[in-house]
Amino acid sequence: MESKTPLAAPAATNSSASDEAGGSLFGWYGEATPREKRAFWSCKVGYMLDGMDTQMLSFVIPTLIATWGISLADAGFIGTLTLLASALGGWVAGILSDRIGRVRTLQLTVLWFALFTGLCGLAQNYHQLLAARALMGFGFGGEWTAGAVLIGEVIRARDRGKAVGLVQSGWAIGWGLTAILYAVLFSLLPGDMAWRALFLIGLLPALLVLFIRRYVQEPEVYQKEKAKQVKSEDAPGLAAIFSPALLSTTIRAALLTTGAQGGYYAITTWLPTYLKTERHLTVMGTGGYLAMIIFGSWVGYLASSYLTDRLGRKPNFILFAVGSMVIAFSYTSLPLTDSAMFWLGFPLGFFASGIFSGMGAFLTELFPTRVRGSGQGFCYNVGRAVGALFPFLIGMLSKQYGLGTTIGIFAGVAYGVLILAALTLPETRGRELESLETRTA
Repeated sequence: MESKTPLAAPAATNSSASDEAGGSLFGWYGEATPREKRAFWSCKVGYMLDGMDTQMLSFVIPTLIATWGISLADAGFIGTLTLLASALGGWVAGILSDRIGRVRTLQLTVLWFALFTGLCGLAQNYHQLLAARALMGFGFGGEWTAGAVLIGEVIRARDRGKAVGLVQSGWAIGWGLTAILYAVLFSLLPGDMAWRALFLIGLLPALLVLFIRRYVQEPEVYQKEKAKQVKSEDAPGLAAIFSPALLSTTIRAALLTTGAQGGYYAITTWLPTYLKTERHLTVMGTGGYLAMIIFGSWVGYLASSYLTDRLGRKPNFILFAVGSMVIAFSYTSLPLTDSAMFWLGFPLGFFASGIFSGMGAFLTELFPTRVRGSGQGFCYNVGRAVGALFPFLIGMLSKQYGLGTTIGIFAGVAYGVLILAALTLPETRGRELESLETRTA
């Protein structure tokens, strides 16, 4: 039936590469409409605050171990459960964004993760913290999905990669803010009060909902699609992304995100332990090294944002995947001093984080409007769920093969899967979303 044809992914336009690549990294912003700018800042600030709240746990784990006497395994389980809950939250938010709207879903998810971050600061024992943190993860996963779909649909095709990537760079800013807040609070307050104050500050993102509710509108392409659904009474079903027209795209996109997130977790979770315990490097515990990684991550996000529009989605993924593989090999195989390790923090953050800048735009362009949220939410969060298992598997197999070797194997396999998936998926740079009116630059 003709009403079902929108399930096929839209074809790319035949515009020249130079037109689609756009101009400088920030030049597009001057041409953006007020509507586009409001959507951009709501998503960017939302993801920045999302990153801030999410990274809080890693800073307070030593205090929780000392205060409550929990084990490393208990602390690690909080992180794993948070990631698994975020994967579920991202998928649910994707479905909701197709049903109730991108903006409304973004409002709900920001309010959700802010509320449960604050409740983490009121936890009286390990199990209360575990529950609050898992529920916070549900919201943080949903916020990425809703925000990525919203900004991907609002921004014109030629600038979509840059805009979505710049939103993604908010994560590194939020991470840096957490590091600063941690340093300030733990210098002013006793440890058993400082960690609670840090989590309670996580309530502040709830104020963003007021701005989103007042100033941010649904993308035009989504509004037109919903109007068509009302007329035809043809709302998308939950299984639409597994239809014959989209199943292959869904599977390959899920493999792409699994490779990116599996490689990221393989490198970032276990490398500090490996370098401390087996290579006996002391720089790992310094604030300077952390600052170098955060700075590298931020620059990586920006560079990838520009390159995903300039080179194309697929070449950019492959470039950053190869760079991540080289970094994993360097960390686990080469003789390194503290000084060398400090400077390697920059490319570690640059490649491992930067690879995610192109993800939102690519997934937006792979799926039609009527199931874009469902497709993007499912694929990205399948990758997050599978990737969350990598730290556990590496820890288990390291007893037999050694930690460094196991990290290298898992990172190599993950990024290899990403490269293969990227090669089989279509290039979408410059793809116009259906129902979106073409505008001149």
